[in-house]
Amino acid sequence: MARAMVLLWACSLLLVSANVSEAIGVNWGNTLSSHNLLPSVVVRLLKDNGIDKVKLFDSDPWIVKAFAGSGIEVILGIPNNDLKRLSDDYGQAQDWVKQNLTKHLYQGGVDIKFVAVGNEPFLKSYNGSYLHITLPAMKNVQKAINEAGHGENVKVTTPLNADVYESAGSTVPSAGDFRSDVRSLMVEMVRWLDSINAPFLVNIYPYLSLYQNPDFPVDFAFFDGNAKPLQDKGITYTNMFDANLDTLVWSLRKAGVPKLDIIVGEAGWPTDGDKDANVKYAKRFYDGFLKKIASNKGTPLRPGHMEAYLFGLLDEDMKSIAPGNFERHWGIFRFDGQPKFEMDFTGKGNDKMPVAAKDVQYLAKRWCVFNKDVKNMSLVAPNMNYACSAADCTPLGYGSSCNNLDMYGNISYAFNMYYQMNDQSAEACVFQGLATLDVKDPSNGTCVFPIQIQSAGTQLGIMSRVSVVVSLLVFLALF
Repeated sequence: MARAMVLLWACSLLLVSANVSEAIGVNWGNTLSSHNLLPSVVVRLLKDNGIDKVKLFDSDPWIVKAFAGSGIEVILGIPNNDLKRLSDDYGQAQDWVKQNLTKHLYQGGVDIKFVAVGNEPFLKSYNGSYLHITLPAMKNVQKAINEAGHGENVKVTTPLNADVYESAGSTVPSAGDFRSDVRSLMVEMVRWLDSINAPFLVNIYPYLSLYQNPDFPVDFAFFDGNAKPLQDKGITYTNMFDANLDTLVWSLRKAGVPKLDIIVGEAGWPTDGDKDANVKYAKRFYDGFLKKIASNKGTPLRPGHMEAYLFGLLDEDMKSIAPGNFERHWGIFRFDGQPKFEMDFTGKGNDKMPVAAKDVQYLAKRWCVFNKDVKNMSLVAPNMNYACSAADCTPLGYGSSCNNLDMYGNISYAFNMYYQMNDQSAEACVFQGLATLDVKDPSNGTCVFPIQIQSAGTQLGIMSRVSVVVSLLVFLALF
């Protein structure tokens, strides 16, 4: 009986692993949230959903070490503000590799595949700040990796936004080439990547094309074949993603590296903060995208297997909303690890709710709401503005999930977000007498009034204090 149970368990593991799409990973940003899940909770969330690749935006050792022995392949990140020192001083690159890479590479340690040096450093909005330091930083880090003996298994790259290439004066992929102001630098970079057998990491967002251009054909952002096709040299394109990636392929051809490997570093769809950022469109995008990746059909100019990282894993309530209110809502999961919609990471179309994060610690079930006994409304506007300046009120915007609230609902939402952001502190639900506490959930339809989680730091502190108390009790028991 015992042997039969073991055999049954082993077979179930094989079935699970067979359902995992080896081409799909996720981006996990953990620095732009006011309250983070414990890294161990996130690792379990990934494993429970069969996701075995993750791309990070930094190399926080507390986060990275959580992946030790997990079997999850990791891309480490180096923020843009580190590029100058890594570019100017090879010793800094050596130190970075020693402190952030080598220490994790041991038997049963972290499976690190790439190091992403910088993040979209050539965006036009940076006004050239990183143009002349990104490639030198990449070269220094790769040299240090090689020197440490890991060069065969760990390669550097840099995630680049699709704005580094364009079809100047045209809309067809065959007109594609690298942007004129960065072309010579990009040619140098891609030829160097090709020489060390490292990939080109590109971020492609059909949603942003739709958001930035009111004339963009909506159906062309998706993969269900409903869009008016685009013809280019006998090739038919039915979606923006394929056309965009093949524009990159043409750019690489013209740069002399036609076979350089391409990995999609980011692709996703936000679920709130804009009329087109919603669950319906997000599900439509992911259903089509995951099926495409699973099919191994690639694009017309790059047929076959394609690796891609979904953006992103969790919502981040402290991201800048300069690009748009949607920026805080890219997560497949909410900030607390709760799934938003049914999907199938394997791309087989067997949609179901992803497995939620386990062992998440929440604060008490209470909400800060507007006190309707208040008659003088003159103080409402400044207090509401104050709340939204320090907390996330983006779901209140036009076309967003809380756009259906009445005046009192809007005020309550703002007050509650501030209250939850401040860990339900009593002082955070005063607002000059305008607010009161309630134990009844004021959520309404699509509008969720969240309960905050205990942040990773708070949980770690509690765990440490418990550990100290337990150790003390054990010590006293010995005497």
